[in-house]
Amino acid sequence: MQSSTFVAAQRRATIGASLRSSSLKGASLSMSSRSRQKIAVRRVATCALEPDNIDILVAGGGGVAFEVVKKLKNAGAWVTFFQRSTSRQDQIEKMGALMHMGNALDKENVNAAWTNMDDCKLVVSSLGGTPADPTVDEVGNINLIDAAIANGVERFVLVTSIGAGNTKDAPPPQGDETLKPILQAKEKAEDYLMKNHGKMEYVIIRPGGLQSDPETKTGVLTEDTSICGAITRGDVAQLVYKACFSAAAKNKVYSAVDKAQLYQPKDFEISEL
Repeated sequence: MQSSTFVAAQRRATIGASLRSSSLKGASLSMSSRSRQKIAVRRVATCALEPDNIDILVAGGGGVAFEVVKKLKNAGAWVTFFQRSTSRQDQIEKMGALMHMGNALDKENVNAAWTNMDDCKLVVSSLGGTPADPTVDEVGNINLIDAAIANGVERFVLVTSIGAGNTKDAPPPQGDETLKPILQAKEKAEDYLMKNHGKMEYVIIRPGGLQSDPETKTGVLTEDTSICGAITRGDVAQLVYKACFSAAAKNKVYSAVDKAQLYQPKDFEISEL
């Protein structure tokens, strides 16, 4: 009988060859960016997991999730990207990642994502819906959390939003009321994940207003629940990547902002991973 290690290596080689062959074929907030606020930095960083050659599942519609996939692949991880749409399939496969088509609201679809993974250690989710239908923010993420626990995942990184949970007072008073259903749904997913901390480690990252500009390299994490600001999707992805492999991030909840684009400049402590 072939060993599981040999079978896994054989599967990876086959997938890698297939992907190589395939590739040959073919924030609306008012900010002050010039502030001189005092920012304390807490530096605690050790690795709980290593990215090289481990199976990781990333779920999300694009944007932050796509940027996270790129960073994980560049670090040597085997990444499965859970998606409803095929719009980025060529890009995903050309970078050497696997595509799993499915609907996070369907538990069978979610469980099937583990079929092509040997031993998934880590899940990253930035699943999100719309104000008209935020179901996936709650139910989709909870389905993913349940499947991760059932399949022995060690750490789950959930990307939500500032305004959820104990950051509900951080956004400006004139914030968009239409976002409330989304924030409430995200908070329920956060609560469910934290409630299961005895079965799986968690990290929750709540970005501020998302921007599509290039990475600024000035995105930061903080446990200060009063902070609000803008941040690029690329900078969020970089912070998510760091949180995936930091022991210091275990069972922590962070807000993610660009320190040069705070809604209201103030002193706060940065969590350095």
